[in-house]
Amino acid sequence: MVIRLVKLALPGLLLLTLLARAAYESDAPVDFSLQQLHGHVVSLADYRQQWVVLNYWATWCAPCRKEIPDLSALHEARGDITVLGLAYEDTDLENFDAFLAEFKPSYPILLVDVYAPPEPFGAPKALPTTVILDPQGYPVKTYLGPVTRETIETFIDAQ
Repeated sequence: MVIRLVKLALPGLLLLTLLARAAYESDAPVDFSLQQLHGHVVSLADYRQQWVVLNYWATWCAPCRKEIPDLSALHEARGDITVLGLAYEDTDLENFDAFLAEFKPSYPILLVDVYAPPEPFGAPKALPTTVILDPQGYPVKTYLGPVTRETIETFIDAQ
């Protein structure tokens, strides 16, 4: 009976541990630069004075795919919020192009080197992972798993 209880409780405890460590915190404003897909290098410092939504995703991630329309709508509707898609996948550009032709995000897609992900966050603990940076560049909220436009706007508007 005890072994069965442990087996039932273990996944929940692991999830709680993961969530407890999910706060991507920093004592300083976050700044790193990444190559935009088919574009120039983008620096987070370029987006100071507005909210930044960093969304780690991959082409194979079903929940990531589901988020794209909501994140695109958020990016288009709010001048005070910029969404940046952080492509966390080791694949070739043709695969990204085929994926993006189908899902059509309206926000910039930045390429993350999975072997050297940007600090201070490093590799995401789950996909999708969304980190919200305040207008000064501090990470103030992290979501592991899918997130909606409404959830993000509710958080930002309450600040």
